[in-house]
Amino acid sequence: MDLRHLRYFLCVAEEMHFGRAALRLGISQPPLSQQIRALEEELGVRLFDRTSRKVRLTEAGRLFEPEARRTLAQADRAAQIARMAQRAEIGRLGLGFTTSGPFVPPIARALYRFRKAHPDVELILREQGRDEQIEGVASRQLDLGILRDFTALTLPDGLLSQCLLKEEMVLALRADHPLALRADPPRIADLFDEPLVLYGAPNGTGFTEHFRALCTEAGFVPKISHEARSLATLLGLVSAGFGPTVIPLSMARLHLDNVVNRPFDLPVMSSLWLIHDRELSPTGLAFLDTLLEECRSTGITSSDSRCATPP
Repeated sequence: MDLRHLRYFLCVAEEMHFGRAALRLGISQPPLSQQIRALEEELGVRLFDRTSRKVRLTEAGRLFEPEARRTLAQADRAAQIARMAQRAEIGRLGLGFTTSGPFVPPIARALYRFRKAHPDVELILREQGRDEQIEGVASRQLDLGILRDFTALTLPDGLLSQCLLKEEMVLALRADHPLALRADPPRIADLFDEPLVLYGAPNGTGFTEHFRALCTEAGFVPKISHEARSLATLLGLVSAGFGPTVIPLSMARLHLDNVVNRPFDLPVMSSLWLIHDRELSPTGLAFLDTLLEECRSTGITSSDSRCATPP
């Protein structure tokens, strides 16, 4: 059954006159009559009683009319939904992010702008580590991931990555710790024999590996006293004197009364990477455009010389 047949039927049912209906539809009367007959033949019923003087609905036609209206209304609604989805006005956006992601100003602004511009899009946010995000994007549970790593990413086929920005890592420690009181900036080597608090798996994946490598380069194996799974626990343990930790500079915006943040003597840098599938959904494309625009407005672009381009 062609939707056009239903529209022709409803127009005749409203006009009760083939000539006037044909005029409304912008076609001649004979093709209209042929289309109505084709509909009746397909249904196996007469929809109209026709005489030389008047047209009227049969009982079958009278009962068919409201169903035809509902069918057309649903078809119009389906078309409207499809167009809204294509314009990213509705749908779903799955976004993975590293713990520090929302503290990075362009990312926070992009999230705010996207929610304001697309209020009817279901936004699913997942705080995840590097490997979880890569798996989530590869399996299409996530549209995009924002993750932290220190080197170019190795990704499954079909996934793309770009460096959003490069960020300095700082040492967070109790205000009364000797490294906090010393005038000179701390060095990685100063953490020799210091009990450290670090992120555990999965949130620490990537960072912990790199930090261990920095310690090995400085001539020692780090002594990890505790591993935390959340930012609150991480900084809480630092505040309670369980040992220093290393955090991105963006997270230093969180102020605890007895915790200070000190840059290292030689900058320790990490990169925030954006990953996504080659074929992005309309909502994914809309968020990608918003995020990159925020990065550009901040003076940060994916071609920034401070970020290594992945091979």
